[in-house]
Amino acid sequence: MTVTEETAKKRILVVDDDPGIVRFLEASLHAAGFEVAKCYNGQEALAAVKQSLPDLIILDRMMPKMDGLKTCALIKADRRFRGIPVIMVTASADAADERLSAQVKVDAFINKPINIPELMRKVEELIVRV
Repeated sequence: MTVTEETAKKRILVVDDDPGIVRFLEASLHAAGFEVAKCYNGQEALAAVKQSLPDLIILDRMMPKMDGLKTCALIKADRRFRGIPVIMVTASADAADERLSAQVKVDAFINKPINIPELMRKVEELIVRV
């Protein structure tokens, strides 16, 4: 994916408890022209969203302190933030996970290991709506 007028200077919040995944996503998103903020758990993510509104959130499903489903539910429950698209990243994408994700209004789902071209397509689709 290349930078377009729609995506230039868009800010993406990456939330994952694995620093290696955060670095990988940060490098991939930077290369595509996005600004990237990063957090390592749901509590940090909630604080970051309140402090500096991202254009999109990439959120890990399984994290300590607060998992991605709870984090997404709290973000989407606040009318100030409910329009922020959320991409849930998970290693356990079964039907139950997908139902739970739909209940908390996850906008897209990506399986681990992360396929960067697939992720970038979803980012492009969601971020141009913001």
